[in-house]
Amino acid sequence: MIPGKILVTGGCGYIGGHTIVDLVNNGFEVISVDDLSRGSLRMLAGVEQILGKEIKNYKVDLTNLDDTQAIFIENPDIVGVVHFAAFKSVNESVQEPLKYYRNNINSLVNILQCAKDYAVPNIVFSSSCSVYGNAKSLPVDESSPLAIAESPYAYTKQIGEVICQDFVKQNPGFNISLLRYFNPVGAHPSVLIGELQEKPENLVPVITQTAIGKRAEMTVFGNDYDTRDGSCVRDYIHVMDIANAHTKALQYLIANKNQQACEVFNLGSGNGVTVLELIQSFESVSGRKLNYTMGDRRAGDVIAVYADNSKACKLLGWNIQYALAQMMDTAWRWELKLQIDEQMQLN
Repeated sequence: MIPGKILVTGGCGYIGGHTIVDLVNNGFEVISVDDLSRGSLRMLAGVEQILGKEIKNYKVDLTNLDDTQAIFIENPDIVGVVHFAAFKSVNESVQEPLKYYRNNINSLVNILQCAKDYAVPNIVFSSSCSVYGNAKSLPVDESSPLAIAESPYAYTKQIGEVICQDFVKQNPGFNISLLRYFNPVGAHPSVLIGELQEKPENLVPVITQTAIGKRAEMTVFGNDYDTRDGSCVRDYIHVMDIANAHTKALQYLIANKNQQACEVFNLGSGNGVTVLELIQSFESVSGRKLNYTMGDRRAGDVIAVYADNSKACKLLGWNIQYALAQMMDTAWRWELKLQIDEQMQLN
């Protein structure tokens, strides 16, 4: 028996695509909505190749309520929504804050309005560890106080969480899981899907692009922080472990196991890794020396943040499957596949 139909917003994006794979592999039927302003049909094609089946995607801008409603009208059997769709560049959000407030907040409000109007009671919201800002103690757990947001992007996640909390207060019977991601990395083990960014801001694709020669060199920002080796500390988690947490969260909500109408879960490995340690892991896995230089600190960078993930492990039954070496291995094999695909297109 299929446990139900799930609407994945932003299904043609990095985490959305991997989550569709995990949901279908766990028995769910899935439809996607992605306006392709940031997502890619290449991701969808890879998802379909892994699964051996077609996934329907609606090319809809979720800030348009009428078009969003049409999806729910056409699919009256939706039992849950996983809401990824959002702009996520910290730097861009600083340059264009209104763009981020308009897109990220309006799309969430429309999804919640449709969930209410069409009786879809189970919602998983994609949040971020950026809501913690510069945490005063580590590791951060779900009760850690939220600092002032470092960017408009981070603020849209803080606002989004408050909107979800307010929504369930006034709408009994609706349940929301707020999932705070730390640093998703890597690719599906098949390397048919992975992170698609020509000019990535995230560290791991910067590392792999440097190793393969797309970038001449990379810079490590800061070597004088109060950490083991002077570089920043982050919590890296494989994208398929992140994806599986969404499946677990939906199963948890559908089975009415949630203890509160709106609950927060940290999704991280629980281990802090420095930038230089991450580079060393990559060099060990790939057998390549990375061309990098040490630079000054970068404005807005948090010194260190990593998760206490015990709540998600205990309540959701979530178990991390991928170690750091596997994260770097799949990321590197994905980069190699991208190079092969580009060469084939040129030929």
